[in-house]
Amino acid sequence: MQIMTDQRQSSPATARNRDPILTVLKDILPATGLVLEVASGFGEHAAYVAPQLPALVWQTSGREPQSRQSIIAWTADLGLAPPLTLDVHDDPWPIVAADAVVCINMVHICPWATTQALLAGAAKLLPVGGPLYLYGPYRVDGQHTAPSNHAFDLDLKRRNPAWGIRDLADLTNEAAAHGLDLDRTVTMPSNNFSVIFRKV
Repeated sequence: MQIMTDQRQSSPATARNRDPILTVLKDILPATGLVLEVASGFGEHAAYVAPQLPALVWQTSGREPQSRQSIIAWTADLGLAPPLTLDVHDDPWPIVAADAVVCINMVHICPWATTQALLAGAAKLLPVGGPLYLYGPYRVDGQHTAPSNHAFDLDLKRRNPAWGIRDLADLTNEAAAHGLDLDRTVTMPSNNFSVIFRKV
């Protein structure tokens, strides 16, 4: 993580994955409407993606004040609404509807209960057919897709035993319990996946 001279914080991974993510988002997001980005991190993805999808309203969010300050700093010149204060465990969320929900690099660095809350909350917001887009590393049929992901998983669990790379089957089953059907998975660079669910 790099600390900028203002309140913008930066992650080197963002520059590496933002173009592949944007390519998938252009394909799966609606032509118009409101996109809620859950856990917008430092705001770098929003700052890059939102200007390239001008027909969509991009709503950022963050749980921690430091994160929201960075989001504001990154997006101040883009005319975006301020980030929502959003903890996925809150019920209700501070937004009543969204045409799409995007969440990048959260599922593996949170407890499973937080992923369950994300899926439940997104399902309440989305219209029928609305997409939930998740990005990050996942196991497939119980197996890591690369040795580097196995090492990353071990490191995550050392940092917090409740964290870890989730299995796509577990994620898909949990999503289905909330009325979200798997639309597709897209293999991404650096052994990551884009996982797209749709509200049924």
